Amino acid sequence: MAIAFYAWNTPNGRKISIALEEMGLPYTVHPVNISKDEQFAPDFLAISPNNKIPAIVDPEGPGGKPISIFESGAILLYLGEKTGKFLPSSLRERVPVLEWLMWQMGGFGPMPGQVHHFLAVQNEQDRRYGLERYSRETRRLYGVLDRRLADHEFVAGALSVADFAILGWAWRHERHKVDLADYPHVGRWYDALMARPAVKRGFDIKLD
Repeated sequence: MAIAFYAWNTPNGRKISIALEEMGLPYTVHPVNISKDEQFAPDFLAISPNNKIPAIVDPEGPGGKPISIFESGAILLYLGEKTGKFLPSSLRERVPVLEWLMWQMGGFGPMPGQVHHFLAVQNEQDRRYGLERYSRETRRLYGVLDRRLADHEFVAGALSVADFAILGWAWRHERHKVDLADYPHVGRWYDALMARPAVKRGFDIKLD
């Protein structure tokens, strides 16, 4: 049975569409129009109490019973556990996947997200400080990623859910006012992932 995937065309939504395609899981998209506050609808809040996309409902969850999951990082870990793909079983090999997934969730998402916000602020006085602060931190994070990828093909060694999580946000690098030519190892990694057929399908699927 297909997984019900609740999403919108955002970096966090794209993390999951990429993972679903890479893992070969059947799914149906249920758009949640966040510009119309559909994320506050009671039916959606029942599966995503933080009123954020994405969320999934897997009718064939653990023990064969349905399960709902919210938060993109939790969804990626669940899908990796479910399929045994892109999430190592060895604890030693899993640790870097968890590290880089948490790095994305805690920084490389929230920080460029603030850049998105302050770019839209009309008042120059209100905009300047926030945009300078969060742009500087976003560029620092791209630098962290670039140094990691200088001697790693993917962030945790083998391709993993951490790469899918980070790619969802790197996809918006132009909106972050970041030129990947300044981060050549990120650029190499980005181009390699975007060339994968399943990743392309994950970006092509309509989420809005």
